[in-house]
Amino acid sequence: MRIGILGTGVMASALAEGWTRRGHHVLVGGRSQERARAIAARLGDAVEAVDPAQVGKQSDVVVIAVAWEGIDQVLDLAGAGQGSLAGLAVIDCTNAVDYADGLLKLPSGSAVEHIAERAVGSKVVKALHLFAGASWLAPTPTGQPKRTVAMCGDDEAALAIAAELVRDLGGVPAVIGGLEHARQLEDVAGFVMRLVAAGHNPVTALPSVDRSQD
Repeated sequence: MRIGILGTGVMASALAEGWTRRGHHVLVGGRSQERARAIAARLGDAVEAVDPAQVGKQSDVVVIAVAWEGIDQVLDLAGAGQGSLAGLAVIDCTNAVDYADGLLKLPSGSAVEHIAERAVGSKVVKALHLFAGASWLAPTPTGQPKRTVAMCGDDEAALAIAAELVRDLGGVPAVIGGLEHARQLEDVAGFVMRLVAAGHNPVTALPSVDRSQD
């Protein structure tokens, strides 16, 4: 696929590298064209730095990987309000979390629903927001289960595309429902951050379920 990434930070760079390893072509555009060009230069011919306004026009799927404070700006640069992302699967991996207290910055609704409103006609999916970008570049340790990537969305075709890209990163997609579950899923990010800040491993805070007994 031709994967467009709106964002030029650590997450965007890592995802671009992970997907090019699986043969995808990646187009990177964001608020900093200099950083987009740096990512393309580092990763080679499989990655192309483009103007944000071209991302939707030249991609099969678009991934939003930007700090929450810059979400509206990057959507404006991409022309999302004018329908530049219409008809496309748009995967949101942002975290609208206050890093001081772990609470969502939105008083109601969810980050992905905000993006859906701004990206006219797009088919949004929430996914890939719980793991640090660089973690996708490391192989799963021997004997350890693959990372489960919880996601939600209302469009089956968009969910299928997101699931394929998750598998290409070495993860296991897990659809928990439609966008009505988005805030629940986004709250998990804050929960994880607070556990880490308190010095605990979030993995040990969740019950282990043996599905072999089902």
